[in-house]
Amino acid sequence: MTRRLLLVHAHPDDETINTGATMAYYAAQGVEVTLLTCTLGEEGEILPPELAELRVTAADQLGGYRIGELAAAMRALGVTDHRFLGGPGRFRDSGMLGAPANGHPRAFWRADTDPGVFAEAVELAAAVIAEVRPHVVVTYDPVGGYGHPDHVMAHRVTTAAVAAAAGTWQVPKLYWAAWPFSAFTAGNAAVRAAGLPFATADDVLRRGVVPDDRVSAVVDASACRDAKRAALLAHRTQIAVEGDFFALTNLVGRPISGVEHFRLAAGTPGEPGGDGLEHDLFAGIDA
Repeated sequence: MTRRLLLVHAHPDDETINTGATMAYYAAQGVEVTLLTCTLGEEGEILPPELAELRVTAADQLGGYRIGELAAAMRALGVTDHRFLGGPGRFRDSGMLGAPANGHPRAFWRADTDPGVFAEAVELAAAVIAEVRPHVVVTYDPVGGYGHPDHVMAHRVTTAAVAAAAGTWQVPKLYWAAWPFSAFTAGNAAVRAAGLPFATADDVLRRGVVPDDRVSAVVDASACRDAKRAALLAHRTQIAVEGDFFALTNLVGRPISGVEHFRLAAGTPGEPGGDGLEHDLFAGIDA
């Protein structure tokens, strides 16, 4: 039986930063990998000066441009099934919490206060689950990693959609992407040692870090690290790549790692390794 993996992310580039190596790793094994992206990332800042006029305060064309970036990233990762929730542009990037973009008529965050919008988003996501019939679903934790409204909403919508689709397809395992403290501190040390023009993440992204004992699975996809690097390069409006490191528009540096971590949110864990962690997201699933 062919194994199937569904990942739900908020914006183009989130998938590569958080789970890119894992996606490439499983795609290379013949797993059917599906990516569901909730918005086009219209509110993102822009790194290349020559593309600055795409920004929301000018031509407001960044979202359309990022569709192409995401397609290139998926080619680099070997993922052929990529979808936008409700189609490209149905839900819009909400910006950071408290930003004026939160109130845009199509903002994904509107699902937090409008039951009709939330119900629509859940129905659309549940339809994807019912069609794809994934053995494993991956999304964010309840705080959306570092708290971005669209990440939080992706968590809420995915969780509700898994429940809503249960009559058609019962998802065996639901995971949250995780950034453990040990990887956080090691990454900061590596950024400092490299002497690159990137800041460390000590104060900027600490909210996205979890204690190591909350991590339940680790995927060592080091063999796919080059694919992840190529995918990061594809997201050029948002990501700067310098050697073995990358940074977003805040220029906070992180190593390009082929080792990615997860927390099991629902389902039965498989047999752990000697470190007490699962090393395969499909462990324990008869698929």
